[in-house]
Amino acid sequence: MSNTMSAQENKITHWPLIEDLHVFLTIARNKSFSRAASELGLSPSYISKRINILEKHLDTRLFFRNNRTMRLTPDGEKALSGAMSVISSMDKFVSDLAEWRDSIIGSINISCSFGFGLSHISDAVSELSKIYPALNIKLTLSDREVDLVEEDVDIEIRIGEDIKDLYIAKLLFENKRIVCASPAYIATYGMPETISDLHKHRCLFIQERNASFGLWSLTNGSDIMQVHVKNKLSSNSGGVVLNWALKGHGIALRSLWDVQKHLASGELIHVLPQWYQNANISAVYSTRPSGSARLKVCIDFLVQYFRENPPLHL
Repeated sequence: MSNTMSAQENKITHWPLIEDLHVFLTIARNKSFSRAASELGLSPSYISKRINILEKHLDTRLFFRNNRTMRLTPDGEKALSGAMSVISSMDKFVSDLAEWRDSIIGSINISCSFGFGLSHISDAVSELSKIYPALNIKLTLSDREVDLVEEDVDIEIRIGEDIKDLYIAKLLFENKRIVCASPAYIATYGMPETISDLHKHRCLFIQERNASFGLWSLTNGSDIMQVHVKNKLSSNSGGVVLNWALKGHGIALRSLWDVQKHLASGELIHVLPQWYQNANISAVYSTRPSGSARLKVCIDFLVQYFRENPPLHL
Protein backbone atom coordinates (compact mmCIF):
# COMPACT_ATOMS: atom_id res chain seq x y z
CA MET A 1 0.00 0.00 0.00
CA SER A 2 2.75 2.43 0.98
CA ASN A 3 4.73 1.59 -2.19
CA THR A 4 1.63 2.32 -4.30
CA MET A 5 1.12 5.65 -2.57
CA SER A 6 4.77 6.58 -3.05
CA ALA A 7 4.53 5.78 -6.75
CA GLN A 8 1.42 7.95 -7.09
CA GLU A 9 3.05 10.80 -5.20
CA ASN A 10 6.10 10.65 -7.46
CA LYS A 11 3.89 11.12 -10.52
CA ILE A 12 2.58 14.44 -9.16
CA THR A 13 5.10 17.22 -9.64
CA HIS A 14 2.75 20.18 -9.06
CA TRP A 15 -0.81 20.48 -7.86
CA PRO A 16 -2.90 22.98 -9.86
CA LEU A 17 -3.80 26.12 -7.95
CA ILE A 18 -7.39 26.55 -6.74
CA GLU A 19 -7.33 30.05 -8.26
CA ASP A 20 -6.50 28.58 -11.67
CA LEU A 21 -9.38 26.12 -11.41
CA HIS A 22 -11.64 29.07 -10.56
CA VAL A 23 -10.39 30.93 -13.65
CA PHE A 24 -11.02 27.81 -15.75
CA LEU A 25 -14.61 27.49 -14.48
CA THR A 26 -15.28 31.20 -15.09
CA ILE A 27 -14.07 30.94 -18.70
CA ALA A 28 -16.13 27.81 -19.31
CA ARG A 29 -19.25 29.47 -17.88
CA ASN A 30 -18.80 32.67 -19.92
CA LYS A 31 -17.56 30.82 -23.03
CA SER A 32 -15.16 33.70 -23.48
CA PHE A 33 -11.72 34.66 -22.18
CA SER A 34 -12.47 38.39 -22.38
CA ARG A 35 -15.83 38.13 -20.54
CA ALA A 36 -14.21 35.94 -17.86
CA ALA A 37 -11.40 38.49 -17.48
CA SER A 38 -13.97 41.29 -17.08
CA GLU A 39 -15.90 39.32 -14.45
CA LEU A 40 -12.76 38.52 -12.46
CA GLY A 41 -11.29 42.02 -12.83
CA LEU A 42 -8.18 40.66 -14.53
CA SER A 43 -6.55 41.27 -17.90
CA PRO A 44 -7.20 38.82 -20.76
CA SER A 45 -3.44 38.23 -21.07
CA TYR A 46 -3.24 37.21 -17.42
CA ILE A 47 -6.23 34.90 -17.84
CA SER A 48 -4.50 33.23 -20.80
CA LYS A 49 -1.30 32.87 -18.76
CA ARG A 50 -3.15 31.11 -15.92
CA ILE A 51 -4.87 28.71 -18.32
CA ASN A 52 -1.52 27.89 -19.97
CA ILE A 53 -0.07 27.10 -16.54
CA LEU A 54 -3.11 24.97 -15.64
CA GLU A 55 -2.86 23.04 -18.91
CA LYS A 56 0.81 22.43 -18.21
CA HIS A 57 0.06 21.15 -14.69
CA LEU A 58 -2.69 18.85 -16.00
CA ASP A 59 -0.67 17.89 -19.09
CA THR A 60 -3.70 18.37 -21.30
CA ARG A 61 -5.36 20.92 -23.59
CA LEU A 62 -8.56 22.36 -22.13
CA PHE A 63 -9.89 24.60 -24.96
CA PHE A 64 -10.12 24.66 -28.74
CA ARG A 65 -9.62 28.31 -29.70
CA ASN A 66 -9.59 30.31 -32.91
CA ASN A 67 -10.56 33.84 -33.91
CA ARG A 68 -14.30 33.05 -33.99
CA THR A 69 -15.04 30.27 -31.55
CA MET A 70 -13.92 28.74 -28.29
CA ARG A 71 -15.06 25.43 -26.86
CA LEU A 72 -13.91 22.81 -24.40
CA THR A 73 -11.90 19.84 -25.60
CA PRO A 74 -13.05 16.36 -24.49
CA ASP A 75 -10.36 16.50 -21.82
CA GLY A 76 -11.61 19.97 -20.93
CA GLU A 77 -15.14 18.62 -20.45
CA LYS A 78 -13.76 15.97 -18.08
CA ALA A 79 -11.62 18.55 -16.29
CA LEU A 80 -14.65 20.83 -15.90
CA SER A 81 -16.48 18.21 -13.86
CA GLY A 82 -13.44 17.59 -11.69
CA ALA A 83 -12.76 21.29 -11.18
CA MET A 84 -16.37 21.88 -10.09
CA SER A 85 -16.01 19.06 -7.55
CA VAL A 86 -12.73 20.48 -6.21
CA ILE A 87 -14.11 24.02 -5.91
CA SER A 88 -17.23 22.71 -4.19
CA SER A 89 -15.10 20.72 -1.74
CA MET A 90 -12.91 23.76 -1.08
CA ASP A 91 -15.98 25.93 -0.44
CA LYS A 92 -17.22 23.35 2.08
CA PHE A 93 -13.76 23.15 3.68
CA VAL A 94 -13.59 26.93 4.16
CA SER A 95 -17.21 27.07 5.33
CA ASP A 96 -16.72 24.22 7.82
CA LEU A 97 -13.55 25.82 9.16
CA ALA A 98 -15.29 29.17 9.61
CA GLU A 99 -18.23 27.43 11.28
CA TRP A 100 -15.86 25.56 13.62
CA ARG A 101 -14.06 28.75 14.55
CA ASP A 102 -17.36 30.48 15.22
CA SER A 103 -18.37 27.53 17.41
CA ILE A 104 -15.46 28.32 19.77
CA ILE A 105 -17.57 30.40 22.09
CA GLY A 106 -17.66 31.18 25.78
CA SER A 107 -15.13 32.84 28.06
CA ILE A 108 -11.44 32.27 28.64
CA ASN A 109 -9.59 33.90 31.54
CA ILE A 110 -5.85 34.43 31.12
CA SER A 111 -3.49 35.67 33.81
CA CYS A 112 0.06 36.97 33.41
CA SER A 113 2.64 39.19 35.10
CA PHE A 114 2.54 42.91 34.27
CA GLY A 115 5.84 43.09 32.37
CA PHE A 116 5.44 40.11 30.07
CA GLY A 117 1.70 40.70 29.78
CA LEU A 118 2.16 44.24 28.49
CA SER A 119 5.09 43.49 26.20
CA HIS A 120 3.98 40.17 24.66
CA ILE A 121 0.74 38.56 25.88
CA SER A 122 -1.45 41.57 25.03
CA ASP A 123 -0.40 41.24 21.36
CA ALA A 124 -0.92 37.47 21.46
CA VAL A 125 -4.45 37.92 22.86
CA SER A 126 -5.16 40.51 20.15
CA GLU A 127 -4.33 37.94 17.45
CA LEU A 128 -6.26 35.21 19.28
CA SER A 129 -9.35 37.41 19.35
CA LYS A 130 -9.15 37.99 15.57
CA ILE A 131 -9.06 34.25 14.89
CA TYR A 132 -11.85 33.38 17.35
CA PRO A 133 -14.12 36.45 17.39
CA ALA A 134 -16.89 34.68 19.32
CA LEU A 135 -14.55 34.02 22.25
CA ASN A 136 -14.75 36.33 25.27
CA ILE A 137 -11.19 36.80 26.53
CA LYS A 138 -10.25 38.39 29.84
CA LEU A 139 -6.56 39.16 30.42
CA THR A 140 -5.62 39.92 34.03
CA LEU A 141 -2.15 41.26 34.83
CA SER A 142 -0.77 40.70 38.30
CA ASP A 143 2.62 40.00 39.88
CA ARG A 144 1.14 38.13 42.85
CA GLU A 145 0.69 34.36 43.06
CA VAL A 146 -2.52 33.19 41.40
CA ASP A 147 -4.70 30.27 42.47
CA LEU A 148 -6.09 29.05 39.15
CA VAL A 149 -9.01 27.14 40.65
CA GLU A 150 -10.07 29.64 43.31
CA GLU A 151 -9.81 32.62 40.95
CA ASP A 152 -11.34 30.83 37.96
CA VAL A 153 -8.26 31.37 35.78
CA ASP A 154 -8.15 29.11 32.72
CA ILE A 155 -4.54 29.81 31.68
CA GLU A 156 -1.71 31.49 33.55
CA ILE A 157 1.38 32.54 31.63
CA ARG A 158 4.06 31.65 34.16
CA ILE A 159 7.72 32.69 34.15
CA GLY A 160 9.96 30.33 36.09
CA GLU A 161 10.00 26.80 37.39
CA ASP A 162 7.82 27.20 40.51
CA ILE A 163 4.78 25.36 39.15
CA LYS A 164 2.60 23.34 41.50
CA ASP A 165 2.38 19.60 40.86
CA LEU A 166 -1.41 19.73 40.54
CA TYR A 167 -1.12 22.07 37.54
CA ILE A 168 -0.29 21.17 33.94
CA ALA A 169 2.32 23.22 32.10
CA LYS A 170 2.97 23.64 28.38
CA LEU A 171 6.32 25.20 27.46
CA LEU A 172 5.94 28.26 25.24
CA PHE A 173 9.63 29.12 24.91
CA GLU A 174 12.88 28.77 26.81
CA ASN A 175 14.10 31.75 28.81
CA LYS A 176 16.56 32.52 31.59
CA ARG A 177 17.23 35.35 34.02
CA ILE A 178 20.66 36.91 33.83
CA VAL A 179 22.71 39.24 36.04
CA CYS A 180 23.25 42.70 34.54
CA ALA A 181 24.19 46.27 35.41
CA SER A 182 24.69 49.60 33.68
CA PRO A 183 28.13 50.75 32.46
CA ALA A 184 27.89 53.64 34.97
CA TYR A 185 27.48 51.25 37.89
CA ILE A 186 30.36 49.03 36.71
CA ALA A 187 32.59 52.09 36.27
CA THR A 188 31.86 53.20 39.85
CA TYR A 189 31.81 49.90 41.74
CA GLY A 190 33.73 47.53 39.48
CA MET A 191 32.86 44.30 37.70
CA PRO A 192 32.14 41.22 39.87
CA GLU A 193 34.66 38.53 38.95
CA THR A 194 33.11 35.62 40.88
CA ILE A 195 29.64 34.82 42.11
CA SER A 196 30.73 35.43 45.71
CA ASP A 197 31.61 39.03 44.72
CA LEU A 198 27.88 39.78 44.40
CA HIS A 199 27.70 39.90 48.20
CA LYS A 200 29.86 43.05 48.11
CA HIS A 201 27.69 44.85 45.56
CA ARG A 202 24.45 46.80 45.56
CA CYS A 203 21.85 44.42 44.15
CA LEU A 204 18.33 45.37 43.14
CA PHE A 205 15.80 42.86 44.41
CA ILE A 206 12.31 41.99 43.18
CA GLN A 207 9.96 40.77 45.90
CA GLU A 208 7.34 38.78 44.01
CA ARG A 209 5.24 35.69 44.61
CA ASN A 210 6.93 33.47 47.23
CA ALA A 211 10.53 34.50 46.52
CA SER A 212 12.86 34.50 49.54
CA PHE A 213 13.85 38.09 50.14
CA GLY A 214 17.50 38.87 49.37
CA LEU A 215 18.26 35.44 47.91
CA TRP A 216 19.26 34.67 44.32
CA SER A 217 19.43 31.04 43.17
CA LEU A 218 21.86 30.82 40.24
CA THR A 219 23.29 27.98 38.19
CA ASN A 220 26.10 27.56 35.69
CA GLY A 221 24.43 24.51 34.16
CA SER A 222 25.87 22.04 36.64
CA ASP A 223 26.24 23.72 40.04
CA ILE A 224 23.51 25.66 41.87
CA MET A 225 24.48 28.51 44.20
CA GLN A 226 22.24 30.31 46.69
CA VAL A 227 23.53 33.88 46.81
CA HIS A 228 22.51 36.27 49.61
CA VAL A 229 22.58 39.76 48.13
CA LYS A 230 22.54 43.16 49.82
CA ASN A 231 19.92 45.61 48.64
CA LYS A 232 19.06 49.18 49.39
CA LEU A 233 16.33 49.25 46.78
CA SER A 234 13.65 46.61 46.21
CA SER A 235 10.26 46.49 44.55
CA ASN A 236 7.49 44.07 43.60
CA SER A 237 7.73 45.38 40.01
CA GLY A 238 10.25 44.05 37.54
CA GLY A 239 9.82 47.17 35.42
CA VAL A 240 10.79 49.40 38.33
CA VAL A 241 13.89 47.30 39.09
CA LEU A 242 14.93 47.38 35.43
CA ASN A 243 14.56 51.17 35.42
CA TRP A 244 16.77 51.41 38.52
CA ALA A 245 19.40 49.20 36.90
CA LEU A 246 19.43 51.40 33.79
CA LYS A 247 19.95 54.44 36.04
CA GLY A 248 23.00 52.85 37.66
CA HIS A 249 21.55 52.05 41.09
CA GLY A 250 22.79 48.45 41.19
CA ILE A 251 22.94 44.95 39.75
CA ALA A 252 19.70 43.30 38.67
CA LEU A 253 18.58 39.75 37.91
CA ARG A 254 16.18 40.05 35.00
CA SER A 255 14.70 37.85 32.29
CA LEU A 256 16.62 37.83 29.02
CA TRP A 257 13.47 38.74 27.07
CA ASP A 258 13.21 41.89 29.19
CA VAL A 259 16.81 43.14 28.93
CA GLN A 260 18.00 41.88 25.55
CA LYS A 261 17.44 45.23 23.80
CA HIS A 262 19.35 47.06 26.55
CA LEU A 263 22.24 44.60 26.24
CA ALA A 264 22.27 45.11 22.48
CA SER A 265 22.30 48.91 22.85
CA GLY A 266 25.01 48.88 25.52
CA GLU A 267 22.74 50.37 28.20
CA LEU A 268 23.32 47.22 30.27
CA ILE A 269 26.28 44.87 30.62
CA HIS A 270 25.94 41.12 31.11
CA VAL A 271 27.59 40.34 34.46
CA LEU A 272 28.95 36.85 35.27
CA PRO A 273 27.59 35.45 31.96
CA GLN A 274 28.23 31.84 33.00
CA TRP A 275 25.66 32.16 35.81
CA TYR A 276 21.92 32.37 35.24
CA GLN A 277 18.53 31.34 36.57
CA ASN A 278 16.16 29.13 34.58
CA ALA A 279 12.97 31.07 33.88
CA ASN A 280 11.12 29.35 31.04
CA ILE A 281 7.77 30.75 29.92
CA SER A 282 4.89 28.27 30.18
CA ALA A 283 1.13 28.20 29.80
CA VAL A 284 -0.16 26.72 33.07
CA TYR A 285 -3.67 25.31 33.55
CA SER A 286 -5.55 23.07 35.95
CA THR A 287 -7.78 21.16 33.52
CA ARG A 288 -6.66 18.95 30.66
CA PRO A 289 -7.42 20.74 27.36
CA SER A 290 -8.95 17.61 25.83
CA GLY A 291 -12.05 18.35 27.87
CA SER A 292 -12.52 21.90 26.57
CA ALA A 293 -12.35 22.96 22.91
CA ARG A 294 -11.80 26.61 23.75
CA LEU A 295 -9.00 25.81 26.22
CA LYS A 296 -7.31 23.56 23.65
CA VAL A 297 -7.43 26.09 20.81
CA CYS A 298 -6.07 28.83 23.10
CA ILE A 299 -3.14 26.72 24.27
CA ASP A 300 -2.40 25.50 20.74
CA PHE A 301 -2.55 29.09 19.52
CA LEU A 302 -0.10 30.32 22.19
CA VAL A 303 2.37 27.55 21.36
CA GLN A 304 2.21 28.40 17.65
CA TYR A 305 2.26 32.17 18.27
CA PHE A 306 5.50 32.08 20.26
CA ARG A 307 7.03 29.60 17.81
CA GLU A 308 6.49 32.21 15.09
CA ASN A 309 7.12 35.28 17.31
CA PRO A 310 9.86 34.34 19.76
CA PRO A 311 10.57 37.16 22.24
CA LEU A 312 14.28 36.27 22.33
CA HIS A 313 16.41 37.51 19.44
CA LEU A 314 19.95 37.57 20.83
